[in-house]
Amino acid sequence: MALFRLSLSSCRCAAAGLLQAWCSVVAGLLLWGLLSSQPVWAQGIELPSLAVSRSEGGLNLDFEVRLAPGRTVEDALRRGVPVYFTAEARVFRPRWYWRDERVASATRTWRVSYQPLTSSWRVSLGAFSQSFESLDGALGAVSRASNWRIAEADQVDAAEKYYVEFSYRLDNNLLPRPLQLDLTVQSDWRLSVDRTLRLE
Repeated sequence: MALFRLSLSSCRCAAAGLLQAWCSVVAGLLLWGLLSSQPVWAQGIELPSLAVSRSEGGLNLDFEVRLAPGRTVEDALRRGVPVYFTAEARVFRPRWYWRDERVASATRTWRVSYQPLTSSWRVSLGAFSQSFESLDGALGAVSRASNWRIAEADQVDAAEKYYVEFSYRLDNNLLPRPLQLDLTVQSDWRLSVDRTLRLE
């Protein structure tokens, strides 16, 4: 009888130990899932909108990207390093007998910089510049364009078919040379998106 009681007690202890271990595993998995579903810092680039249209003046392009630079990029901006974003569109005419002909191209480059004296952000496009109170506002200004003329009327024929190769990127080639050498292993600085759009 004593042996039976000892065995029963041992089984109960083993079962309690297994239950405790199982609860610990489940709690750990739930905690991991909760933490992984709430990223501390999201980064990347998306292209939700891209359209090309014909007009009497040529071809116009509209686009919108969603930018989420990494912490490294924002830290560099706050330390006085300007960051450049470049949008490029190339118009091609298909040819079955030879390589496709590039009939037009257009490029826009925005410069984003931080102004520590006024705690503001400046966006420059050519000779035009504008200030913003937040980085989100500055990034919003460089992430879209409407009625951007990418080909003139004399460069395209209304009867021909064309396609447009579009790209948008954080332009590392315009950064200071010493900084460029350190970017090969930093994913925060590799932001780009490409898309091909056919125009009938």
